[in-house]
Amino acid sequence: MSDGDIGALVAAMTREVADFPEPGVLFKDLTPLLADSRGLDAVTCALAEAAVGADLIAGLDARGFLLGAAVAIKMGTGVLAVRKGGKLPPPVHREEYTLEYGTATLEIPADGIDLSGRSVFVVDDVLATGGTLTAAVRLLQHAGATVPGAAVVLELSELGGRTAVAPLSVTSLHTV
Repeated sequence: MSDGDIGALVAAMTREVADFPEPGVLFKDLTPLLADSRGLDAVTCALAEAAVGADLIAGLDARGFLLGAAVAIKMGTGVLAVRKGGKLPPPVHREEYTLEYGTATLEIPADGIDLSGRSVFVVDDVLATGGTLTAAVRLLQHAGATVPGAAVVLELSELGGRTAVAPLSVTSLHTV
């Protein structure tokens, strides 16, 4: 599927929800895309193409888990779930970051998975402000991984996430 076709598919299968999670926000819901076998296959193939050469796929909590697992299967690699804070037993590597409304934490296991020198490609659903993606990259690097890039299904360009994550190479299947 061409880049234009995948972008059109993402646009057509994204549900917009006004005033969620708060008034004035237009939420972009990818659930219809992920629930459609054709849509899921198309985005999985496109994300996997962006991740060629990676040793491991990191999927960000929570929809990134679904996408990351699908990409890992397509590529014949494993998947690492990058969890929100407090969801994993210790010991963990953790990275705290700032959100527009407070702080949050991401975690990965500190033992049982050796990331030293491994190429870990990050997959997520949406790139908005870039805070979560930036924190995930720092977390993975702290654990010894190299992060060659990331890919998202949807980029909300007006929120400046691409600038926030620079110089990381980010592939977006559709940008609004």
